[in-house]
Amino acid sequence: MIIAFNKPYGVLSQFNENPDHPGQKTLADYDLPPEFTPVGRLDMDSEGLLLITDEKQLEADLLRPHKQHVRSYAVQVDGSPTLTDMRELAGGVEIRGHTTLPCHAQLLNGPPKKLSPREPMVDEASEKRSSWILLRLKEGKNRQVRRMTAKMGYPTLRLIRTSIGEYDLGDLAPGQFVVLSQDDVDALHKK
Repeated sequence: MIIAFNKPYGVLSQFNENPDHPGQKTLADYDLPPEFTPVGRLDMDSEGLLLITDEKQLEADLLRPHKQHVRSYAVQVDGSPTLTDMRELAGGVEIRGHTTLPCHAQLLNGPPKKLSPREPMVDEASEKRSSWILLRLKEGKNRQVRRMTAKMGYPTLRLIRTSIGEYDLGDLAPGQFVVLSQDDVDALHKK
């Protein structure tokens, strides 16, 4: 069984509590089956689509770079990237001795349509000078999107994973989850 969870900001992508931060929200706070495991991770300060499953092979099938499965992210950045910046980002960026795989990078005309409010909100000054971009990656190194945008001079303010393969979060509200149908699972595996 595979569950799609819309992970809110500030929630750890794990069921066990962090002993250094008692009271920190985890997946256990959302009535999800504790015997399941997250497929990949979303940092505590990232939001959006997180898969949770009891199928051990799913992570290897979907998230290994050689599988080339696309993950899409709506990213709010501090500043106003240019089309030249987007071409550079799409061509690959060197971070920590590794050049990222080429990706799709697109400037958006404002925030995504189905954007839910975040608690806490991005500060007002940063919000006013921010821009939104869409990134579609075929790899997912640790904090890769944040490192890519920072390297380009546009620190990430908000990061939301919106899809994996052709499966999209749609109208699933933050903190909500749904068990995937076979059609949904098939959409996950499309490249």
